[in-house]
Amino acid sequence: MKLNHFLFLCIGLIQFSSTTLTAQDNKTLLLKNVDTKWWKEAVVYQIYPRSFKDSDGDGVGDLKGIISKLDYIKSLGIDAVWLNPIYASPNDDNGYDVSDYRAIMKDFGTMEDFDLMLKEMHKRGIKLIMDLVVNHSSDEHEWFKQSRSSRDNKYRDYYHWWPAEKGKPPYRWSFFDVNSDAWKYDAQTNSYYLHYFSQKQPDLNWENPKVREDIYDMMRWWLDKGIDGFRMDAFQFASKDTTWPELPKGYEKNIIKYYGVGPHLHDYLQEMNKEVFSKYDIMTVAEGAGSSPQDAMLFVDPARKELNMAYHFESVDIGKHLSDFGLIKYKAIFSRYDKEFKDKGWLAIFLANHDQPRMVSKFGNDSPEFRTISSKMLSTFLMTMRGTPYYYYGDELGMDNIRFNNINDYHDLDTRNKYIALKNKGGDLEAFLEGEKQTARENGRTPFQWDAKKNAGFTTGTPWLKVNPNYTTVNADQQEKDPNSTLNYFRKLVQLRKKNPTLVYGKFELIDENNPAIFAYTRELNGEKLLIVLNFTSKNASVKTGINIKGAKVLMNNYTTPSKSKELRPYEAVIYQL
Repeated sequence: MKLNHFLFLCIGLIQFSSTTLTAQDNKTLLLKNVDTKWWKEAVVYQIYPRSFKDSDGDGVGDLKGIISKLDYIKSLGIDAVWLNPIYASPNDDNGYDVSDYRAIMKDFGTMEDFDLMLKEMHKRGIKLIMDLVVNHSSDEHEWFKQSRSSRDNKYRDYYHWWPAEKGKPPYRWSFFDVNSDAWKYDAQTNSYYLHYFSQKQPDLNWENPKVREDIYDMMRWWLDKGIDGFRMDAFQFASKDTTWPELPKGYEKNIIKYYGVGPHLHDYLQEMNKEVFSKYDIMTVAEGAGSSPQDAMLFVDPARKELNMAYHFESVDIGKHLSDFGLIKYKAIFSRYDKEFKDKGWLAIFLANHDQPRMVSKFGNDSPEFRTISSKMLSTFLMTMRGTPYYYYGDELGMDNIRFNNINDYHDLDTRNKYIALKNKGGDLEAFLEGEKQTARENGRTPFQWDAKKNAGFTTGTPWLKVNPNYTTVNADQQEKDPNSTLNYFRKLVQLRKKNPTLVYGKFELIDENNPAIFAYTRELNGEKLLIVLNFTSKNASVKTGINIKGAKVLMNNYTTPSKSKELRPYEAVIYQL
């Protein structure tokens, strides 16, 4: 090597090292006096296993399919995967009816497949969050088989029973029952059992300490395998008021307030924390944490020793589309929660999951003209808000609602039972199906669109649920090759969040709160201030008050060309460093 080349290389290495140290020093400075946790900094990627990747051609996604795509998942930059239930199940409610908590559903593979998947995830630095479904089990679980066999069986009190000789049990509404009655008569012991969800999902009796002991033992079993946390499904309903008071008029409008968060729920969570959570460095989050920010705080106030993250529904339970709800009201939701959580506790941030339609179809604009740009804008929102972002599989591609025309295309218990109930009442079925095109849960469960080949590369067989026809133009293979795709934009966003602690730990301040088109806010941490400006409409719009961007540096913009105007273009998203 020539001397001048050697000197040039040395100078370059010194400069690179100096830059790296400066960036690290800056990060260290920003994090001074900050309570850092890995689960606060994580980006969580939710996988619906039935629809992610099929490895054996049976039309159902499986664990080997996930293993085959771990390099893709790693390439997204995410830190953890939340996996919907994979336990043994008769699959009445897509795995949320568990028949054996220590076995894998045959559709998904074997426990050996699971062990390999976990090992390969950890090898890539990806943590695994499991869905914990313990408000109810399947009626095919051995506990329930024993429980229903006789009134004096030792498992009888593992569930809620009401003897028929006492008359009709107190009315309780069921989410998935055609007749909306949560008490099901069982002739074998002349009694009714309680099921808040499907008839095949009897509710466990958490008042029984033996139930709790068995569940805690099962949780430890999974954690000792090496998983990294639990997302607790429907746990807000685990504690019941067993005096069975009459439900007040209008309870349906706020089901969690009147139906969940029973008298001993927090006692159970504190006991669970003591017996299980406190012994592991894990992420814990409960679905539907109360009906207000104050309720949610009760779950995650560190002093209470319950959970470490609250996952609430208020930001997604807004009706068919954000434009109907109104951006001003929507911004107020986040402001209320941030006010409660600004000094302690922690929130999850999400716009989609397996129980919701596609993000771009509900909060953005899935027309061909705006699908890509509004998808990018929504991803910007999720990656810059205060809280841990939960990102649903396929949203990085801008996957949208499939909008089925026929009830026979739906597999979902929720949609099918609502259809049957409406049919029995002589209701308007055409109007119902039209509404489901926007709101049905299976809009968000269609197979992942890997490429433009048959069935979007998801399966070589017949997919369990139809693939969205737009897979020929909206797919991962095509977007990998396009530097300006929604996929590659998402990757850049994740990296920006990782490099900027302010986007994780910085305080949130809403700007121009009464602007009906623009969602603008700052994130500030130890002297660094970032400004995020988002246009949630299909028209040009501008911030009306509270922003001075003179001298600001643009860190990201979802348009490929700089704006020539002070106005934001349709669905434009800009991140500034002030």
